[in-house]
Amino acid sequence: MKLIFKPRIYLLLMLMAGMVASCTQQEKPKEADTEKEAAPAQANTVSLTTAQIKTAGIELGKIEMKNLATAIKANGLLSVPNQNKALVTSVTNGTIKTLTVQPGNYVNKGQVIATILNPDIAQLQQASQTTQAQLTLAQQEYERQKELVAGNAAPLKNLQKAEAELAALKSTKRSQQLQLSAMGISQSATNSGRLVTSIPVVAPISGTVSEVSAQIGSNVDASTPIAQIVNNSQLHLDLFVFEKDLPKVKAGQRIHFTLTNSAGKEYDAKIYSIGTAFASQSKTIPVHAVVMGDKTGLIEGMNVTAIISIGNAVLPAVPSEAIVSNGGQDYIFMVKKQDAKETLFERVPVAKGVSDIGFTEITPVKNLKPGSTIVIKKTFFVLAKMVNTGEEE
Repeated sequence: MKLIFKPRIYLLLMLMAGMVASCTQQEKPKEADTEKEAAPAQANTVSLTTAQIKTAGIELGKIEMKNLATAIKANGLLSVPNQNKALVTSVTNGTIKTLTVQPGNYVNKGQVIATILNPDIAQLQQASQTTQAQLTLAQQEYERQKELVAGNAAPLKNLQKAEAELAALKSTKRSQQLQLSAMGISQSATNSGRLVTSIPVVAPISGTVSEVSAQIGSNVDASTPIAQIVNNSQLHLDLFVFEKDLPKVKAGQRIHFTLTNSAGKEYDAKIYSIGTAFASQSKTIPVHAVVMGDKTGLIEGMNVTAIISIGNAVLPAVPSEAIVSNGGQDYIFMVKKQDAKETLFERVPVAKGVSDIGFTEITPVKNLKPGSTIVIKKTFFVLAKMVNTGEEE
């Protein structure tokens, strides 16, 4: 039996076959497009093992909110308030017998740092012992005259004379006690008959010994410093602001500063006082601030570069070293995934803003929350790893 196709049926079958072929051809480019879209997503990430991160010295940090665009830049130096500095001196003349500190040592208030030998102080102790004996006799005589006068057995003037002698000896005794106490010699030791010829020199404040200006065997007196102690717990920052910027500066404003010769670490301070006169024949006004937070590595006299925040608008900022360029585009690397063995970094395009004190404001192309973990040091190593991985692929 022969199948006979009518012309209309044949034409319909041909049209259907053409539509199927066309759909098949259209689906293949879509698959190719999907592959092309997936490729850039993979190229924007790179994985590094924990060992690679440690070997390369890569450090992670956070995106911080800083105000660099609306701020005043000023130079200054670190200082220690006078109440936190002390010269160690002896209360009497003598020769240094022992010296137990050297520059850099930390001492506590009241700690003995040296002893002074002075045989002359034995005479003061001997005089104190004599006064004590006389005082005992004078007290007994006063009590005896008091009883005699009460029984009308002696005139009143004898009692008054005994009372005056007793008062004079008590005054002398108090004076001698104060002198011996200032030398660190206890009254009980003197009353026991023991004479001391060396006296201790103690630290007047707690702090670090910055200078030792005497040595064993040298002669000293009350005006000769033996050592100097500095307590850095209350470091101050003295900035010098130009006259045109003075109206913008107010007490309570925050300051971010770095050491002029070592800009790797940032410190914080808070303004507490603004000067009312120009400093050293210049057109700058001193602004005083107290250093807050960690003070490790800070020493009096260090020069600093500071930024005084004067505005309310803040933008995300990262350390300048965290930004790398490739092909005319600036990037940062954000931690996308992390475990004990490796870390996955994502390359994020950014637009750079104002740079100062080691930080640069950024405007990320994609939304990033403040506080996101990023690479802040040796970022170029991560970029090199990504570029080399892409070439190998």
